[in-house]
Amino acid sequence: MKKILQLLVITLMVISCGKNQKDANDKLTIVTTTTMITHMIQAIGGNKIVVKGLMGSGVDPHLYKASEGDVSKLTQADAIFYNGLHLEGKLEDVFENMKNSNKKIVALSDCLSKDKLIASENFASNYDPHIWFQIEYWIQCVNYAAAELIKLDTTNKEVYLQNAKNYVSNLNKLKQTNKVLVDKLPTEKRILITAHDAFNYFGKLYNFQVVGLQGLSTATEAGVKDVQNLANFIIEKNVKAVFVESSVPKRTIEALQASVKSKNHEVTIGGELFSDALGTANTPEATYVGMYKHNIETIVNALK
Repeated sequence: MKKILQLLVITLMVISCGKNQKDANDKLTIVTTTTMITHMIQAIGGNKIVVKGLMGSGVDPHLYKASEGDVSKLTQADAIFYNGLHLEGKLEDVFENMKNSNKKIVALSDCLSKDKLIASENFASNYDPHIWFQIEYWIQCVNYAAAELIKLDTTNKEVYLQNAKNYVSNLNKLKQTNKVLVDKLPTEKRILITAHDAFNYFGKLYNFQVVGLQGLSTATEAGVKDVQNLANFIIEKNVKAVFVESSVPKRTIEALQASVKSKNHEVTIGGELFSDALGTANTPEATYVGMYKHNIETIVNALK
């Protein structure tokens, strides 16, 4: 990381000394971190901007480290959009070093009131960063992102506003679809056990008791005692299924399943959920709406 920071500083100095003014006809170049943000910014900007995402499908943002190739993307960008709340923990130093580069750096979580966030005594930021699972919060982030793009490019203001309006409309439809699906699951069966604590906003929204084997960050390893305690909880509550995540290795959940079995009880792996990243390109899960629908359907079908 130290080498990356040094390279970043040198590159910024070179660019600030030799960069020509952007042509009026050039498109904005926006760098994004997670796939959820990449999808959002691309939807708002459409063909008026160029979006370069740092993280792909299945990438864990908690553990992501900037590469030398990322430095080139970051320094050449007109703006950087990221989640904040220490989700992109390893990139915090990089963004901090770029604050004096006259580059727009936007943390989407800045638009949210802190008293509405889920606090945590065991996480560095003291807030759960998985805000995209609270759809109303994500709608606020969409409108905030559109406003920030407009500050950079007033010429295409109406395009950004209309695209944001369309995106929000899809999110409102998603809320209705989700409610119909979740209402099929009795309250007593709404216990969601996953690899790490990514679904607390989801749980609060849909009245699920959420238990993650690891903490809010995947940098926190689950120990043997954690596995045994959760296995006992599964047996006590007669939980039918647990879930793996696309961006977290399956071994921890498989160890949990084995621990339950060793106590003469059975729990199935109900499927794979998308937590910190969207699905692979050209699949329904590569979109925010598609990801959320997949998660809801997988959870409800496995637990009902």
